[in-house]
Amino acid sequence: MRIGYARVSTAQQDLTAQIDGLGALGVESDNVYTDHGLTGRNRQRPGLDSAIRAVRAGDILVVTKLDRLARSIRDAHEIADELAAKNVVLAIGNSAYDPADPFGKLMFNTLAMIAEFESDLIRSRTREGMQVAKAKGKLRGKKPKLPSSQEKRLVELWRTGEHTTAELAADFGVARSTVYRAVERASDLASQGKSA
Repeated sequence: MRIGYARVSTAQQDLTAQIDGLGALGVESDNVYTDHGLTGRNRQRPGLDSAIRAVRAGDILVVTKLDRLARSIRDAHEIADELAAKNVVLAIGNSAYDPADPFGKLMFNTLAMIAEFESDLIRSRTREGMQVAKAKGKLRGKKPKLPSSQEKRLVELWRTGEHTTAELAADFGVARSTVYRAVERASDLASQGKSA
């Protein structure tokens, strides 16, 4: 059986081209697992985990390109080794990866290196762009989700230790990450006040 896997890094990207590509490679639409908005550097991907659980000995896991599977050499090897241990073939486009074949191993390593290099380049360009924007005063960070009075009250309640982060998030109608950011901002302001 052919099991397909497709991934895009951002919510704005579309999986259609990859899913169509998997179909052209013989994967039925019911056997395609996807991750939307997750990077290839994040090994914890529900779609990938489901695809790996779905394959059995003799099956083929198909991806259109290696960078859809992993964006680091280490992760690519770990995934390939996990599949090989299950006696599952990894197909990258029309080519099957054979870890016992020296040429196949060379090509796999080369593709993994390129995928990691591209990922590093993207991160480097993003950091450079953020530094330029920050220097020009155009990068100010996320605006708080809560008005300052509500954020102050949330931090006061959090500091009492009587409420969990989840409870505060539910009470204020925000995500737990918003609670953490509010507490962090309050701590930063407090430490700046002490050093002034």
